[in-house]
Amino acid sequence: MRSRLFNLAVCCVLSTGLALAQTPGEKPKPGPEHKKLGYFVGKWTTDGETKPNPFMPGGKMTNQDTCEWFEGGFAVLCRSEGKGPMGPTKSFGILGYSIEEKVYTYYGLDNSPMSMASVPRGTVQGGTWVYDDESKMGGKMVKSRYTIKEMSPTTYTFKWETLGEDGAWQTVMEGKSTKS
Repeated sequence: MRSRLFNLAVCCVLSTGLALAQTPGEKPKPGPEHKKLGYFVGKWTTDGETKPNPFMPGGKMTNQDTCEWFEGGFAVLCRSEGKGPMGPTKSFGILGYSIEEKVYTYYGLDNSPMSMASVPRGTVQGGTWVYDDESKMGGKMVKSRYTIKEMSPTTYTFKWETLGEDGAWQTVMEGKSTKS
């Protein structure tokens, strides 16, 4: 009796797996939310300023960014090299859209000692993208907001802010990016 139940269970599992494997399905296609990420595809030159803050010194920053579609068209990959107040910079970022959460996502790494592994969530309204995050910086949990404003198809401004202990937003970095 046990061997019959075992054989029946194995047959059920195998037939379900075969049925799923043979189910014809259409390849998923990027939706309108994914296509909005196309704004960032291209080569960008960024000039900005970091404000003195508890996490890094203030000063001028410049970057050269190259952003391209990841295979399938669901995400945009960006590589960046530049100079900032702490020296040469390199970073890698992934812009995406979570269908489940209905928010834009960003994941980035850089060569700074503060490189964080968090995934800010964002929305876009008109030409304004706002990403919110809460992550550990300097041993403390810090809320931050990154705002991008599309000024034209080839120019955007940005501002990175953190929420201070006094409850007011403080600018950490701001600048302008231009597509070449």
